[in-house]
Amino acid sequence: MTHGTTHTDAKAPGLPPEPEQGAAPEAGLLGRLINGSGLIFATGIVLAAAILLLEVFLRYLLNSPTIWAHEATVFLCGIAFVFGGLYCTSRNTHIRVVLIYDLLSPRLRRAADVLISLACAIASGFFAYASWHMVQRAVLAPSGEIRLETTGSAWSPPTPALIKVFILVVMIALVLQFLVLAVNHARRSVKD
Repeated sequence: MTHGTTHTDAKAPGLPPEPEQGAAPEAGLLGRLINGSGLIFATGIVLAAAILLLEVFLRYLLNSPTIWAHEATVFLCGIAFVFGGLYCTSRNTHIRVVLIYDLLSPRLRRAADVLISLACAIASGFFAYASWHMVQRAVLAPSGEIRLETTGSAWSPPTPALIKVFILVVMIALVLQFLVLAVNHARRSVKD
């Protein structure tokens, strides 16, 4: 079940309400920036599909496969999926078990929202810390010089290093977004 920001009226009886467009109000400016950049990653998915179509055409019709298509599409889809968690958090459309949450009074829901946001910020902080160690190994040689980890294929792009750096950036943004949510949930007025 999802529990996000929704309109109060459903389009048809018995159907769940439609989610609002854009970032949740509690997500603040950071949430609006994250929501706005979602189109970039959605475009990456479309680009990945176009690359795969091109690869099929080149491989099976012209017998001239590329050495870059599969790694490029894995990278584009990978960063889109990593960004997806941050995007859903900014829109308050992530999956949430609402069995107990829906039974709470508005005041207790606000407290639960604050506690959940803080717990998620802490968990995201641990993931950011772990991803920092991945980035160090993927970007720095033992001597300390910059050396990006590559795929080791014929094309050998530095996509493993780039995606690890991206994971670190997203985890840091996720920590900040959860902290913004916690503060704004705490400020929210409730009527019991």
